Amino acid sequence: MKNKYEEWTGRAWNRDLGRDLLKLAMPVILYAPFYMIWFILIEHHNFAHYEIIHSAVDDMIPFNELFVIPYYMWFLYVSATLMFFLLSFDVEDYYKNFIFLAAGMTIFLIISTMFPNMHNLRPAVMPRDNVFTDLVRVIYSHDTPSNLWPSIHVYNSVGTMIAVHHSKRFSVKGKIISDIIGISIILSTLFIKQHSVFDVITALIMALIFYYLFYRTNLLMNFCTRQQRRVAVRYN
Repeated sequence: MKNKYEEWTGRAWNRDLGRDLLKLAMPVILYAPFYMIWFILIEHHNFAHYEIIHSAVDDMIPFNELFVIPYYMWFLYVSATLMFFLLSFDVEDYYKNFIFLAAGMTIFLIISTMFPNMHNLRPAVMPRDNVFTDLVRVIYSHDTPSNLWPSIHVYNSVGTMIAVHHSKRFSVKGKIISDIIGISIILSTLFIKQHSVFDVITALIMALIFYYLFYRTNLLMNFCTRQQRRVAVRYN
């Protein structure tokens, strides 16, 4: 395993490897508690007024509990992809992916704090009783129907798809599989009534804006190059 990892990354398995991985992981280590604390605070705070998010299209989309499967896959899909770039020392892909995710998630927190929002899309009674509706109930019991706009499930899924397409490590088949997972997750937010079409569209717009800024301009190029040199100099 050691030899395979060294061949995969081009890095020697030693103390410096661990130090560099820790340095690369530090933004995630610092941002994760920052995001979770802020999110928990707004989730448990009772705002004086909530803007109700709803569109006519929402009423046309049927509830389908089978989509709970890709909805749960989101947690692994996003985190595993970021971890893949970290462990493979794909510095540019890693930082662009992380900054893309963090930028959108931070804007989501600001919007949720300044413009509290919620929806009334969830079914009052489950239309069926099976293992999938039980899984939906678990989500409903732990996640309030508030602070939904824009959808982070959608935004992060798009960000992950973009990162995979940008990476040279993924084959065409791998990118197609990633797209299928990502699109399934986006659809799942609508079919299990976790998000409105409005949440999805605004998340896609935000993703498009940050895709242009982070992947189509040189905004992050100098930063990524500096970070790449920091780890490359140590090994080359």
